[in-house]
Amino acid sequence: MPFQKFIDKLLSFVEKYHPFNLRYFKFLVTVIMFILLSMVLVLGWMSTHKIKEIVTEDFNQQQLMLAKHAASQIENSIDLLKREITLLSLSPAIQYSEKPALINRLNITFSSVKYEGVREIKFIEAKNQKVYKIMEDKKCLTEEIKKDEKYYLQWASDEKNKGEILFTEITKCIDENSRGLIINMVIPVWQVSVDESHPVPTNKFSGAIVFTTDVTYLVSKVTKKIRSGKTGYSWVIDHNGIFLYHEEESFIGQNAFEARKGKKPTISFARINEIQREKMLKGEEGTSWYVSGWHRGVEGEIKKLIAYAPIKLKEKPQPVVWSIAVVAPISEVEGAIHTIQTQQMVLQGIIIAIILFGGLFINFILVTWSNILEREVTKKTIELKKSEEKYKSIIENAEDIILTIDSEGKILSINKFGLDFFKKDEKELLGQNIVDIFVPEGVILSINTKKIFKTGESKQITHRISASGKDYWFNTNLRALRDEGGNIYSVMAISRDITDRKKMEEQSYYTEKLASIGTLAAGVAHEINNPLAIILGFTDILLEKTPPDSQEYDILKTIEKQATNAKRIVENLLSFVRHKEHKEQLVNINECIDSVLDVMNNTIAINNIELRKQMQPDLPHVRGDAGELQQVFFNIINNAIYVMKGGGVLTVSTKYDGHWIEICISDTGCGIHKEHRQKIFDPFFTTKEVGKGTGLGLWVSYNIIKKHNGIITFETKTKEESEQTGTKFIIRLPAEKE
Repeated sequence: MPFQKFIDKLLSFVEKYHPFNLRYFKFLVTVIMFILLSMVLVLGWMSTHKIKEIVTEDFNQQQLMLAKHAASQIENSIDLLKREITLLSLSPAIQYSEKPALINRLNITFSSVKYEGVREIKFIEAKNQKVYKIMEDKKCLTEEIKKDEKYYLQWASDEKNKGEILFTEITKCIDENSRGLIINMVIPVWQVSVDESHPVPTNKFSGAIVFTTDVTYLVSKVTKKIRSGKTGYSWVIDHNGIFLYHEEESFIGQNAFEARKGKKPTISFARINEIQREKMLKGEEGTSWYVSGWHRGVEGEIKKLIAYAPIKLKEKPQPVVWSIAVVAPISEVEGAIHTIQTQQMVLQGIIIAIILFGGLFINFILVTWSNILEREVTKKTIELKKSEEKYKSIIENAEDIILTIDSEGKILSINKFGLDFFKKDEKELLGQNIVDIFVPEGVILSINTKKIFKTGESKQITHRISASGKDYWFNTNLRALRDEGGNIYSVMAISRDITDRKKMEEQSYYTEKLASIGTLAAGVAHEINNPLAIILGFTDILLEKTPPDSQEYDILKTIEKQATNAKRIVENLLSFVRHKEHKEQLVNINECIDSVLDVMNNTIAINNIELRKQMQPDLPHVRGDAGELQQVFFNIINNAIYVMKGGGVLTVSTKYDGHWIEICISDTGCGIHKEHRQKIFDPFFTTKEVGKGTGLGLWVSYNIIKKHNGIITFETKTKEESEQTGTKFIIRLPAEKE
């Protein structure tokens, strides 16, 4: 009996908990479905969260690249100003207060830096306590020294500040209609250079140079063009936390820690203030987020993503660092995954409802949900790829050579501008060593790249590149690219073409040199005039005491004639080299040519050259500057004399065809070789020996004729082309009708 009861209980237990028991099966299915559903929900949440993190981080890294590139561009502009103010401080004209060369040198520098935001240049002269100031559309102003200028002078006179540049605190622009901010760059001037008047430097303190720069204009050239996503923008603060530029114009010039609170006092800005104080003002770069109270007219608590990078003005003796930030609302990123989150929640609700009514449909729902999720992920992946292509397009369309380099100096990637510059396709360049591509100074890039892999410090170098038979100057920024672990996996190089800037610097140098030569020639002519005057004076006295019919009288008359001729030549030379301002008037071309030939008659005769003049009389006048046109004729005739070293025929002719005055100057020299004909009007191109030409004569002549609305061409034959060699320059100027 007890055994039978045991058997009954065992059977009842087996029946109750048998797998096919309906209640047990429901419970089992419910538990399994609940577990699976929980896993799906957790995995879905984790997946969405991970996608959000990846997209957010990728977006912020793109913002960081924009911020770093913009910081590099601003640093380049500041480096240009530092270089220009340093070059100006080394000019002898400035150091020894040589006027008018001092004013001319200030004007030349101002013309090259005003596009970087420089509003005025001042030279504070220590000796006379005077200030020479150059501004846009104004002549040089001379003023008495002011209080702040006395401070600059006192700082500059300290020998320990030699070669240093002082960056003053940011101040607001005096103009009430402008929101721009002003910074002064001050550099000491010591008499350490030499020129003809000062062959030995005195090493005395001369004064200080001040560049007054509109920093808002300087940084806005770069920052106002930045767009992160659809609505993102950028702003810049200085080392004291003052806004130098902001999309909200009212913030410019305000303290970054107070301006936001003043506009929206109900919101806490503790996080962005901490980022500014602990990161940006300390010169760090990175990414983060903060809560703002508005964005492009939309108000409310808006979460924004921020990437920031330092702008280094100077490092020693005390660093001066600004910081640029690129920001965009997180909705730029959340919009990409908002659809996934919404659909996921709807589907999860449907799954729960279906589980409540029957677990038999759970597989179908899971499969459907999985398929839909996969399609949405694919769709958003495509959108992310499009976003990636957008940023890639920015790099590809940049007007700089942008490439990445590995630790061995091999090119990993290069943008379209770089391929077009080297005129090669991507397959030819990828894997090549930069030493072989960046000829002739690729070794410099290779050495600095290896240093960056060791130290991680960014580098900026200026170097030459030869391509398609031409030489170019480039300024290259080298920066390390790091992976998530902070390890450097490549170096990014951004190379900007600065060839035109280099040419302008060289042009300024040669212009000063030519001006010095003109001054020297005028001085020599003046010194010759004095003994000539004495010779003529004593000759006149001796003539009065000598009988007219004697041999001595004839000798004295010969001396008087030759001395008078020499005096006329000197006066013509003085008239030619004396600088005059451009002044348009009615000009007689025949008289201009005769004036130049009078100066050069002696040189023509010494070189055994026959002069043939075929001048049409009664030519109409030409409207222009006689001095500038004489310079054109002088340059061309001087070149003709140079190429006819063994003698020859110089022909100068003029004629009028009813509309144009045509001037032809031809020689019987060797002609211009074919490979030189396309370059003769280029600045600094010359075939003359070193020291005998600057390469500026024909370039200056071309620009003068162009300024007079004229045309200058040439015809030439070499011995390979004709038995009769030579070159004829043809100048056509519009006639001024009465």
